[in-house]
Amino acid sequence: PLTLIINEICGIFTQMGFSVVLGPEIESEENNFTGLNIPLNHPSRDAFDTFYINSKLLLRSHTSPVQIRVMKERIPPLAVIVPGKVYRPDAVDASHSFMFHQIEGFMVDKDIKFSDLKGVLETFAKAIFGQEIKMRFRPHFFPFTEPSAEVDISCIICKGKGCSVCGRKG
Repeated sequence: PLTLIINEICGIFTQMGFSVVLGPEIESEENNFTGLNIPLNHPSRDAFDTFYINSKLLLRSHTSPVQIRVMKERIPPLAVIVPGKVYRPDAVDASHSFMFHQIEGFMVDKDIKFSDLKGVLETFAKAIFGQEIKMRFRPHFFPFTEPSAEVDISCIICKGKGCSVCGRKG
């Protein structure tokens, strides 16, 4: 099931002109943190928050190191989607695991606007969840992206009316 949905997601983005790029699961500290402007004193660099293999190598904690690799190897314009496994020493429960799949995308070009992000995400959400869903794009703080936003979609079960699956929020 995971492979099927990852392939479906990648297919939607490739139809929008994105390239699919894969990267190594064992990553350098440089690519996983430093190149992404995550400082030495950031908590994610702590051995308790990251699976270190040795003092320089670790299991990647996000797919973002692939951004660094792509930007070093390619010249813009870029439209890239990065699927992959990531690792964090989270306590395992119903919504957390030490390993999970992440898909990240980025675009670099002249005249790319925040509204382009909204359009890409709306196209994706409607392709994966159905044309009838409603999408909300709202500002949110994420420490390493600015500006930042979160995306909410209407419940695909009750069509936004409110049910036990969506906690009656619609």
